[in-house]
Amino acid sequence: MKITNLLKYSTLGLLGILSILVVWGLLEPKFIDVEEETAIIPNLPPAWEGKRIGQVTDFQVGMWLDNTGTMRDSIKKLVEEKPAAVLITGDFVYHSLPNASEELSKVTEAIQPLIKANIPTYAVLGNHDYSHKPPIPELGEQVKNTLEGIGVKVLKNQAVKIDSPAVQGNNQPLYLVGIGAYVAKNSDVNKALAELPKNSPRVVMMHNPASFAAFPPQTAPFAVAGHTHGGQIRLPFTPQWSYLSLIKGEEVYGDAWIKNYGEEGNNLYVNRGIGFSDVPIRINCVPEVTLFTLRSK
Repeated sequence: MKITNLLKYSTLGLLGILSILVVWGLLEPKFIDVEEETAIIPNLPPAWEGKRIGQVTDFQVGMWLDNTGTMRDSIKKLVEEKPAAVLITGDFVYHSLPNASEELSKVTEAIQPLIKANIPTYAVLGNHDYSHKPPIPELGEQVKNTLEGIGVKVLKNQAVKIDSPAVQGNNQPLYLVGIGAYVAKNSDVNKALAELPKNSPRVVMMHNPASFAAFPPQTAPFAVAGHTHGGQIRLPFTPQWSYLSLIKGEEVYGDAWIKNYGEEGNNLYVNRGIGFSDVPIRINCVPEVTLFTLRSK
């Protein structure tokens, strides 16, 4: 009898804990964690010293119970902070059909305040922007064209000068390198680097951290990515033990500065993102907006 009661109360206790976790997992995505980081860029132009660049990623609009409210709030937060530029590192939509017009209308509505605030906004595409499996190039073009239609510059294996009204006396350029989607087989690091003057100061952006491994030494001193969702559901203090790390066969699952990854002199920061993969829950993995203060040393 005692064993039966123990089993009953243990089962009820586990069900209670599971219920609390599910409820919290549905609530946590409504919060935003604003991370303040310092990024070191060799040869940084003096006019850029101390300026900030914002990053947000992985909206995943179109998944069931998607996180569109937090997407809008993340953009509002960036507008309030007024960084010199904003980088959005892919997976705008979460789609398995050849047309994403409805999802993209929500994305552009959310991003418009950045454009109206005259904050230069750059993007790369992610795997879901191509419908993931199998990739649909036409969907990627639809996402790209829609974003550029509202003033977002979408990069694919190319380098451009960051032109920001927040930076005065910018006679020496700061470059932005944008890498194409890795899973869609559009990632070409060498092509992008070929557009850069030697030893030029640069920020590197990509969706999938896997692209980072292809950068030669000293060519990506400050790089940002998304894609991992920080693991999405993870045990406290152990970001590598997470829901996504158990089901995805990828090398990088965590977030923040990724240690011991990539070539010498290269540094990668991975943002936890806003949306979801597979299930609309986050536990111990609050959605993130990152603000990087640029320093030369």
